[in-house]
Formats: sequence, C-alpha cells, structure tokens
Amino acid sequence: MQKVDIHTHILPRELPRFKEKYGYGGFIQLEHHKPCGARMVRDDGHFFREVEHNCWDPAARIKDCDQHGVTLQVLSTVPVMFSYWTRPDDGLDIARFLNDHIAGVVAKHPTRFAGLATLPMQAPKLAVLELERAMKNGMAGVQIGSHVGEWNLSDENLFPVFEAAQALDAAVFVHPWDMMGETRMQKYWLPWLVGMPAEVSLAICSMIFGGVFERLPKLRVAFAHGGGAFPGTLGRIEHGFGARPDLCGVDNKKSPRSYLGKFYVDSLVHDADTLKFILNIFGEDRVALGTDYPFPLGELAPGRLIDSLGLGDKSRQRLLSGTAMEWLRGK
Repeated sequence: MQKVDIHTHILPRELPRFKEKYGYGGFIQLEHHKPCGARMVRDDGHFFREVEHNCWDPAARIKDCDQHGVTLQVLSTVPVMFSYWTRPDDGLDIARFLNDHIAGVVAKHPTRFAGLATLPMQAPKLAVLELERAMKNGMAGVQIGSHVGEWNLSDENLFPVFEAAQALDAAVFVHPWDMMGETRMQKYWLPWLVGMPAEVSLAICSMIFGGVFERLPKLRVAFAHGGGAFPGTLGRIEHGFGARPDLCGVDNKKSPRSYLGKFYVDSLVHDADTLKFILNIFGEDRVALGTDYPFPLGELAPGRLIDSLGLGDKSRQRLLSGTAMEWLRGK
C-alpha cells in the first residue's frame, strides 16, 4: 500500500550566516559538531534543537522511507525558519534560498518527494510573487505559520496570499509556530505540548470566522497535528457562535460546524482513540498521513497509528495516501 506523508521537514546542510549578511540577529545557524549530527542554534548562542543527517540528506530520508514503506514525502522547512519578523526583503531572500533548496531536492528525486514553499508572509505582495515563482519552479504548494506577527490568518492583509494560492492551485499546509503564551510555559516542554495544539485551533477558527473558506471555496488547506485543539473544542466553538453571534459572527454568519469537510488535517495525534475521534469529526476523506519527520515528537513508524485501527483496505489506503494526493494535487 502506498504511503504519502504530508508533514515532514527539511533543511539545507549549510545555512548562511544571516546575521552577518543582514546586520541584525535572531537567526538560526547549523553547527555540525559531529558526524551525521548538528545543532540548530540561534545566532546569540541559544540552543534550539539537535538534528541528525536525515534532516538534510535526501539519501538518508529515502533509506528511512524505504524502511517504513513511505512512497512520497512532502517536504517543508522547519517552522523556526519562517522568519516573519525580519525586514521584508530579507524575509524574501531567506524564502528564496530555502525554496530553491527544496525544489532542487524534488527535481533530483521527483518520485520520492514533493515540495512546499515558505513565503515572506509579513510582506504579502512579496509573498504572492514568491509563491508564483515557487510554483513555476516545481513546488506543489506552500507551508505557512498559524499566524504572522500580530496578524491571525483572518487578517485582510493576508487574503491576497490565499487568493493567489487558490488561483495557482497550490496546496496550503498550516503549521504552528511562535506559540501563544510561551513566556508562561517555560517548563515541561509546554509550548510544544499545550501551545502548539492551541495555535492550530487559532488558525482554523481564524480562517472559519474570518470567512476565508467561504470566500475561497476551492482553496485546499491542511492543518498539522490533527487540527490541534479544534476537534476537542468544536462543541464549545459552535455553542459560542450560537450564543454570541454578535461577537463570533461579525465577519461570517455561517456555523463553524458547516465548514467540516472544507479543509484537511494530518493524522499526527499519537493516540488511537483520538485518531478515531478526528475521523468521526472530519471524515477519512479529510485526514491524511502526517508524521513530523524527522523530529522526536512525530510518529516514528509512519502509518502505524492508522494501521492500529484495524480498518479495511479501502479506508487504510485513503488515509495512507488517497487523501494526501487529493490535497496535494487537487484531484
């Protein structure tokens, strides 16, 4: 059975010294301190993450894919590289560098990888231009963050990017980053355990309440981590819309629940009962395999959770590849 993993991250083996290039700091560097391993470190010396060579080496990725029967990986940058806080031209320069790298990997291995671009979302006009360039360069779509600075995804400043994505038939993958309340979650890895699911729900609710799906019915959007906190709080969200339409329905008068089936989520929920729950909420035609490869909070054996449900072959194939290809290719 084919497996298509829509949620994987990649970096170039070497990153420029962006601080030296642009004259200000806050950027990620890669320090190759041992064979097949590197540290992701901010240019102020703050450690971010340890990564292994499968984060940048296509051969290592393909070996892992073959081991677990993954037919196709959808590549996107590590969200810390979004760089939405930079000056617009610098953000564009970083995006072009990362996108050219991913496009090059895809071009060398077109049957094993598809690519998602990153964009300087803080400068929507530049973001649209880079999306157009990336799509011409063989990308399948774009990965964006759950918010852009002070803009939630409902912000009218961002609408032209979504409009361009629909016009270009580009798949959109929304990934949490820069988690809300992070300053109050310094212990226990809580930004990843609590903040990330909340960020995904923020993104979904913003696009629903802001009318993005209503205005762009052909836009194909997938959200990471099974939709985060959204499925578990859908009842509250729907009730709040009904109880206070004066607060919730200011930009879109349609029920939040009516948008189930209008977007996709990945399967990365780590628990069989939770996966059954999101299948019941969204339907198997809106849930796609996603693993967060190659990071430890991901699913280390792609598809194992789906297989644990004991579904029939038709449902398994839909979850392991069918939904992914529909979102990716629009077919």
